[in-house]
Amino acid sequence: MASSWVGELQLDFIKRNQQTVLARNYAVAPWKIQRSLYPEGEEVCHCILLHTAGGLVGGDRLSAKIHLQPHAQALITTATASKIYRSTGAESLQNIHIRIDEGASLEWFPQETIAFAEAKYRQTTRIDLAPSATCTLWEIIRFGRTASGEKFIDGNWRSHTEVWRDQMPLWIDRQYLNGNSEMLGSPNGLNNYAIAASFIFVGVQVEPELITLIRSTWEQGNYQGVSGVTRSLCGLVCRYCGDSSSDARKWFQQIWQLLRVSYRDRAICVPRVW
Repeated sequence: MASSWVGELQLDFIKRNQQTVLARNYAVAPWKIQRSLYPEGEEVCHCILLHTAGGLVGGDRLSAKIHLQPHAQALITTATASKIYRSTGAESLQNIHIRIDEGASLEWFPQETIAFAEAKYRQTTRIDLAPSATCTLWEIIRFGRTASGEKFIDGNWRSHTEVWRDQMPLWIDRQYLNGNSEMLGSPNGLNNYAIAASFIFVGVQVEPELITLIRSTWEQGNYQGVSGVTRSLCGLVCRYCGDSSSDARKWFQQIWQLLRVSYRDRAICVPRVW
């Protein structure tokens, strides 16, 4: 345990005049935030999160607290793909708490996460939304280093995400994958696919016409794998299972574009690190 990382991150975004500013940036290694970027003007602050150790090992403990004050708009991504290395016993843990105030908007788009065989990982994410606040996030997980033929065997993946508003849950998602051949091949597991990905938009009701349009992007995209689009209580959930992280990201960017135009009247701006 002595060699494990205990990283901490605290970010606080404020709206100052017409600019979103990262007013507080506190990071304990291995977390590091690179300088703020404004590729689409001052209203949206882009931040790139860096994990200086390159990946998580058993026993690592990472925590992050992110706060968007009223009407702030931020996009956070990661500099590279994340890796979760094999563990001899201890879990890697990551806890994230996000608070989004009135009229603010967060886009949380980490790059692909690669879970090695025998990795043991648990993450929890709690998002508290104020009225008229929105959150858009995705997660793209590759189970096993498939380029070298590795499969996600003898590992554990646990993920628990909650979104709340006014003491009421808007969306709760629990995922648990126990790495073994039955799970990898089962239609109720990964169905022999290597990647499971989710795209979540929460904060406002999505019209059925937009759900139909999003489904059509999959049908017209000639993507490989399977997908699902569900209208939730206060947003939508899109799922992807397949073997191509580029397909997942390309489809998610189409969804992001439709939502951005519909709810922010602004086209997407792809981070340069992608």
